[in-house]
Amino acid sequence: MTRLSQKQAGAYYTPNRVVSNLVRWAVRDESDRLLDPSCGDGRFIASHPNSVGVEQDTEAVAVAKERAPGGTVHEAEFFAWAARTHERFECAAGNPPFIRYQTFKGDVRRRALELCASLGAKFSGLTASWAPFLVATASLLKPGGRMAFVVPASIGHAPYAAPLLDYLVEHFDDVRITAIRRKLFPELSEDCWLLHADGFGSSTTELCFSVLDHFKPSAAPCETTLVPVHEWRGSWSRRLRPYLLPAKVREAYRAAASDAGSLRFGDIASIGIGYVSGANDFFHFRPSEAETWSIPSRLLHPTVRNSRVLPDGDLTVQTVDGWRRCDEPMMLLRIPKDADLPRNVLRYLDTDRGRQVRGGYKCRMRTPWYSVPDVQVPDFFLTYMSGRAPSLVRNSAAATCTNAVHSVRVRARKSARRIIEGWDTPFVRLSCELEGHPLGGGMLKLEPREATKIVFPAPALASELSAAETKEAVSTMRKWRHYAVQ
Repeated sequence: MTRLSQKQAGAYYTPNRVVSNLVRWAVRDESDRLLDPSCGDGRFIASHPNSVGVEQDTEAVAVAKERAPGGTVHEAEFFAWAARTHERFECAAGNPPFIRYQTFKGDVRRRALELCASLGAKFSGLTASWAPFLVATASLLKPGGRMAFVVPASIGHAPYAAPLLDYLVEHFDDVRITAIRRKLFPELSEDCWLLHADGFGSSTTELCFSVLDHFKPSAAPCETTLVPVHEWRGSWSRRLRPYLLPAKVREAYRAAASDAGSLRFGDIASIGIGYVSGANDFFHFRPSEAETWSIPSRLLHPTVRNSRVLPDGDLTVQTVDGWRRCDEPMMLLRIPKDADLPRNVLRYLDTDRGRQVRGGYKCRMRTPWYSVPDVQVPDFFLTYMSGRAPSLVRNSAAATCTNAVHSVRVRARKSARRIIEGWDTPFVRLSCELEGHPLGGGMLKLEPREATKIVFPAPALASELSAAETKEAVSTMRKWRHYAVQ
């Protein structure tokens, strides 16, 4: 094994007060054998003498052995070890590595997914490492066993977390998630919650969900909301974040979302990403550059390169003319596949930079390489990463957009009015918070599939919650994603 960087290993060590609290809950008897599947520097296994840790980082293994001399530390990749070990444990506790899917790859991911599939938990290739870690750990428990872990707050919204929670409710008789607003790891953008699961070998029909402003090292259970599994799966699309809100707000939202007079954004519009050029600096021109190369205007199209250039409300011809006067890189080289190429365009495509670009993956995979696909002129632009709230901007300038902005195309012209009138209302703002998900730095992210679920309520339901109640709910969700309300 080699020394891994902190980011590669997903190793961010847990505060001691959290460690002691999790171990105290998991260990019920001195004879209990405790497993930490990613023991790092050994702080979990040092808290209980009858412990086993698994760690792949050589230097961390040495520290763990010194810190927990009475424990056993295996220097190994956990999924390979879990697949071959015959050891079983009364309990487990730890902080699994938070490695995103982009770097959770190769043989390690293949082993992880294969092992979890054999256990009945089928993760997609987009899963982060921590979720398969917990399934594999649970499988090593004895009947009646339990486990307590630090988990990322994405357990409350990420699609890849759903197979984990499905596995847990099908294999434990008590599953508890504790949401904690203040960061356990102040140096990280990632929020962390806590997971407790007890009674391995049984099942449950409800999740126990608790909400804390900050971590409290207490063995006593805090106030809990019982979440029926069928409700979590059906009404909330396997998301726990709605349970951060009071029951009255949840029920009013759920009633509006299911009412026949309400519409989801996807019912009245198609929402997708803009085009992917493959080399933005090559395919986007400043007006001065287009003039230098004598690029015909018929092959240039005004474009929104990122959300920062979008005005409030409406992108007009006057706005685009302002970009042009400021010589912004706002013109897309848009060449139809069957176009006859003027000499000056051929000369530009055959520059050293052009020859370099055509060898890139995106360009290499299309024919002809210089024809950017999926260039659309949407009715609206939608920001997909936002601070206070997502912006919806009418496209009066007939511009196109890159994949840094969502493209919204309305199916029926009469629907545009309902979208415009409803977008800035408190209810739709709340819907954006519930259907989207938090990102580091206080941002709210809306994937296209999430944006399609935004609810425009039936007019008769608009008064089910007062404006004050809805605004307070929006404020609550913003606080949980650490957006500093002005």
